[in-house]
Amino acid sequence: MKSPITSTLDPARRDVAAAALQAALVDLVDLSLIGKQAHWTVVGPQFRSIHLALDELVTAARDFADQAAERLTAVGVAPDGRAVTVARESAAKGFGDGWTKGEEVVAAIVDNIAAVVSRMRAHVDATADADPVTQDLLIGQTARLEQLHWMWQAQLA
Repeated sequence: MKSPITSTLDPARRDVAAAALQAALVDLVDLSLIGKQAHWTVVGPQFRSIHLALDELVTAARDFADQAAERLTAVGVAPDGRAVTVARESAAKGFGDGWTKGEEVVAAIVDNIAAVVSRMRAHVDATADADPVTQDLLIGQTARLEQLHWMWQAQLA
């Protein structure tokens, strides 16, 4: 189907913004799923605090995924957050199955947030000239993810 949504960006700039936003979308969807899986399976003495902190992470990741998808739409590209796409393209590290001790959950979340932030920073750089509006969105999301990364790391200190 021909796109019913047109972009105010020229095609080259749109393509740069779309690539960054699509990659961010899959990473953020995956991060939200990883956080929810950890939320359901965390065990140990720190269960309650980790369980609640995971809710905060999942909410942020879901909100950011929605923002990325809506920005994709605004630049005239259909977002793809399907499970198959997320599984194939995410830069997140993933999360194991079964019950997981709190310390292991925290370490896995730190690693996953770091992987997502690393790619987000690349998207910030890539969109600087092509689309400052997209870059601004990604900067704000990256700042919050970096804050969450710090908070999760502090639990390992």
